[in-house]
Amino acid sequence: MTDQEEFDDQTHDESEGLYEHFTLKVDPGQEPLRIDKYLMNFRQNSTRNKISQACRAGNVTVNGKAVKQNYRVKPGDNISILLTKPPRENVIIPENIPVNIVYEDDDLLVVDKPAGMVVHPGHGNYTGTLVNALAYHFRNLPNLNTDLDRPGLVHRIDKDTSGLLVIAKNEYAMSHLARQFYDRTTKRLYWAFVWGNVEEDEGTITGHIGRHPKNRMQMSVYEDGNHGKHAVTHYKVLERFKYMTWVQCKLETGRTHQIRAHFRHIGHTLFNDERYEGNVILRGVNLPKYKQFINNVFEVLPRQALHAHTLGFVHPVTGKEWYFESPMPADMQEALERWRNYISNS
Repeated sequence: MTDQEEFDDQTHDESEGLYEHFTLKVDPGQEPLRIDKYLMNFRQNSTRNKISQACRAGNVTVNGKAVKQNYRVKPGDNISILLTKPPRENVIIPENIPVNIVYEDDDLLVVDKPAGMVVHPGHGNYTGTLVNALAYHFRNLPNLNTDLDRPGLVHRIDKDTSGLLVIAKNEYAMSHLARQFYDRTTKRLYWAFVWGNVEEDEGTITGHIGRHPKNRMQMSVYEDGNHGKHAVTHYKVLERFKYMTWVQCKLETGRTHQIRAHFRHIGHTLFNDERYEGNVILRGVNLPKYKQFINNVFEVLPRQALHAHTLGFVHPVTGKEWYFESPMPADMQEALERWRNYISNS
């Protein structure tokens, strides 16, 4: 998989491309008809079950109110619907790849994805992804009762970002979780190491995010509001190391490369983020000992220092709020300890 292919597979927002939202108005001459049958006339790629489960999850509204699948449409009704999209490819190859499943029940599972694993196949890369691994896991589950033909993705994280993801195991769970990500009601925190000393203990970064005008491999921040999409990142400093800062990030939006682009924009590029030129010495002293120290840390942490630390959501069936935490991965923990030792001995 090339860098361009990996970037293209991640150029949507974290959940964009996994579901679609559309509205329509019922024609004046329309006779009363069940809404699940009515919508099938407009969404040829959707099954009646998919539409019914979207209704059950509250993802279909008429004139601003959620309706069930047996609601009969009337002339002039304004319909809004959020549907999970069909897969872009028909073939997913199940592969026996180890996956760290931190929770699982009949409706969903939560996985802790390692850095280096692509979430979803695409652009000629159909193997080695999280979806391939989960397809194998699903296939070998006894008495699995699911109406999905593959693991149900409702959000994504970048290939070299580690951390938590929730996966749906049936159409209803998929629809319910999709609504939560669409409405931004999930609770998530990220850990990141960034170059430099972030002076404020807490802060907010605001700026539209869109493609970089010259480097198509990057996202850029636009303050004029005429380009890109609105994005907000809240951060809190957890620990300072003079030339590097450990921060906790809370996303108000979920744009592509949001944390990576936002922190570069304020002059604190993520540590060892090659795509955003964070894999060179951006802060520090011009001494051979320091240069060797940074190169050693780069070796133990050979990717951008970004980890999806927490994930909270409402369970589609029980209605209870679930909250998961992923410990700091070994490579980031090792880098952290080396920075602590360097500061204490300098």
